[in-house]
Amino acid sequence: MPSVALAVTDGMLHYELSVALEVFGADLTHIVDPWYDFSVCGSGPVHVDRFRLEPDHGLDQLAHADTVIVPGWADTNREPPTDLVQALRAAHEAGARVASLCTGAFILGAAGLLDGRRATTHWAHTRELARRHPAATVDPDVLYVDNGDVLTSAGKAAAMDLCLHLVRLDHGAANANKIARRLVIPPHRDGGQAQFIATPLPEPGNHPLGELFPWALERLDQPLTVEDLARRARMSSRHLARHFKHLTGTTPLQWLHTQRIRHAQELLETTNATVDTIAAATGMGTATTLRRHFHRSVGVPPDTYRRTFRPQEPVPSAHHEADISRSVAIGGQLTPHLPAADGGFQPATVSEGERP
Repeated sequence: MPSVALAVTDGMLHYELSVALEVFGADLTHIVDPWYDFSVCGSGPVHVDRFRLEPDHGLDQLAHADTVIVPGWADTNREPPTDLVQALRAAHEAGARVASLCTGAFILGAAGLLDGRRATTHWAHTRELARRHPAATVDPDVLYVDNGDVLTSAGKAAAMDLCLHLVRLDHGAANANKIARRLVIPPHRDGGQAQFIATPLPEPGNHPLGELFPWALERLDQPLTVEDLARRARMSSRHLARHFKHLTGTTPLQWLHTQRIRHAQELLETTNATVDTIAAATGMGTATTLRRHFHRSVGVPPDTYRRTFRPQEPVPSAHHEADISRSVAIGGQLTPHLPAADGGFQPATVSEGERP
């Protein structure tokens, strides 16, 4: 019987903790027998939001578990307890598989378990995780990462995806699907699927690209290149790349591509436009090109994405299609469907030859 230990301490997020309890702590022997030998381990009574939790064992028991689960950590600016960090390190050295849910990755990082490995966390915290743990390769665009002995998930619903992934590894896909059906959730979302996120622009401020971002975002009908951006910013392409890396964590080319994909996501969510019209509005040119890049970046086709986020979709009107097309033609913004430049993601274009 595989054993799973849930490591708990004050200040953890109750949702991720309850996800682990529901998957590994419930009696599911009617589906898989034997199920998991599950225990909650902590140094004493734990307060999780408005709940009080009594651990079954002390933290030293983590070293005897096959798998250790670390829930989300509410205050990522606060250092996790030393005894928890040491217990996680000891459990890993003893051979345990250690998995974090959401911001629990910061606790794994404090224990040194992310060094030299790929990792992820909630998209809003990936940049800080990468800054704090430069020896880790932080991927902001996946649901979870499986390194074999160390696993990390993105935020909220992705915690359930990682837990079901562990069940799939231990008990097979058929049983994992039965658990998913019991929980009334999709049976499998691959870890490489993108987080459904809206990536914000850097905060407005006195930085060298402060005027460049809105300039680029106003020219949705133009095939912007890296050279165009560098010329507008009055700097070399090399200096532009350096500033982009510092402000956005990526390259100018990838930033342009990402904005186009995020814009397509928003149009799929908030308009009735056809895929052909959205392809034109995002600078992708054709529906075929949009579908290829969208599927590669988001993990699902545009039509599937729209059904997920807009389940009841009215038939697009010719008038609305014309409004979107006209906005592209004049290089204007699709108000009121687009947020302000300082309030969320915005679209930009990149020429066919510059696309990743």
